[in-house]
Amino acid sequence: MGKTAGITVVGEAMLELSRASDGFGSGQVGSGQVGSGGGWNLRYGGDVINTAIHLARCGDHVRFASAIGADPMSAELRAAWEAEGVDTSLLLSAEGKLPGLYAIETDAQGERSFHYWRGEAAARRMFDLPESAAMVEEAAGSELLYFSLITLAILSEEAREKLFALCAAVRAKGGKVAFDGNYRARLWPDAATARHWRDRAIALSDMGLPTLADEVEMGEADDVEDAARRWGAGEGREIVVKLGADGCLVDGQIVAPPARLSVVDSSGAGDAFNGGYLHARLAGRSAREAALAGHRLAGWNIGRRGAIPARDGDAPYADL
Repeated sequence: MGKTAGITVVGEAMLELSRASDGFGSGQVGSGQVGSGGGWNLRYGGDVINTAIHLARCGDHVRFASAIGADPMSAELRAAWEAEGVDTSLLLSAEGKLPGLYAIETDAQGERSFHYWRGEAAARRMFDLPESAAMVEEAAGSELLYFSLITLAILSEEAREKLFALCAAVRAKGGKVAFDGNYRARLWPDAATARHWRDRAIALSDMGLPTLADEVEMGEADDVEDAARRWGAGEGREIVVKLGADGCLVDGQIVAPPARLSVVDSSGAGDAFNGGYLHARLAGRSAREAALAGHRLAGWNIGRRGAIPARDGDAPYADL
């Protein structure tokens, strides 16, 4: 296992199939590409790995704690993440397992629909492998531990408890825990179950990054102030409620994006915001300044194809 990192992200990364006609042709792909053929491009994606890559591009030391297979495709994934600057020393290999897979379709407005094959994905076993205990011990020394409701959704109940124990260990050592409320209904038996595990995670978190649309879909929040209150704003937690194109709620105030941009591809916008926000906060900037940093990175992200676009001359990483 590697040296203690400032940030450890815990969750799932998957292979992504997208049609070449969606604009991912030669010269237009993001750094997430690992192959192509037959009219399809093969890339990778996943909420926490997206955020990890943004953080690494900002110059943060970030480790990805998860599990992938021991197959050649998994080796390519590991190499791609390392090329982005992500520390993979906490990335375990599960013999006989493969990464999950999803295919995407994009409409004329840049909105995407997804089709998943992830039931037996290696990431589901990240807390159940022979090396898992050592991974947890290393991760406990993190300055910041970051995970999402999707992370919880793919894990067994026993593994969720192990993740919660890791959260407690990080906080006991003086670190902080950040939790994103990414809700995907198809991953849960019902909304009430998702809310139960979400609330367990909130109770162990110092920073909350919910999205209002997710909270409404889960059947609780009436408006942005209600969502912030339900997540514990004003109770010693730092809560940022994301509002899509309208910005976010921080410290009781709406912080709007600096400019409204045309959406080329909406995927990964919230993950990019989280990367910019967390980077700025760890650098000592105020919550409002961090929100603006998150908006800048998300705005750049949605103006390009892919959840993790390739860096270009307009990429704002150096200015965040």
